[in-house]
Amino acid sequence: MRAGTLLVSSTELAEPTFRRTVVYIIEHNDAGTLGVVLNRPSDTPVHDVLPLWAELSAQPHTLFVGGPVKRDAALCLGTLRVGASIDGIPGLRRVDGRVVLVDLDADPDRIGPLVEGVRVFAGYAGWTFGQLDSELANDDWIVVSALPSDPIAGRRTDMWAQVLRRQPLPLSLLATHPIEVERN
Repeated sequence: MRAGTLLVSSTELAEPTFRRTVVYIIEHNDAGTLGVVLNRPSDTPVHDVLPLWAELSAQPHTLFVGGPVKRDAALCLGTLRVGASIDGIPGLRRVDGRVVLVDLDADPDRIGPLVEGVRVFAGYAGWTFGQLDSELANDDWIVVSALPSDPIAGRRTDMWAQVLRRQPLPLSLLATHPIEVERN
């Protein structure tokens, strides 16, 4: 497991907080794992909470629910423009490739030219040391690579199915799994 990995909930993971979720891993070390759920938009516009960041916010311009931990705190991920350098730029920390963690106390006017967009998350998903390993051993999660656009991708489609669909067979077949099996 490394930063920049996606955790896709398995079809058997029925717990409502993580059912049909895609989690982007921001940090994985001896202390544990931290990530954000990429496909849980809220009804709260970014402008209502962080007006200075609303213009840089990717569509939809809403706050996303990053997970069940510390929902009163905000995390921000951004995707750098191709060729953009963050050397000497305060407020940006590379997570993986073109994906950066954005300090919301930084100057959005300085960050804006460097990013394709940002996504603001209320809360995060966290696992203590060994907890995620246990869930992986239980087949609760499918580990796949992320695209640089995943943290800011539009949510008009079912991201869970979209991420599975781009995997090799037979994994891609899971994308056709019905949302409500009992209604199938």
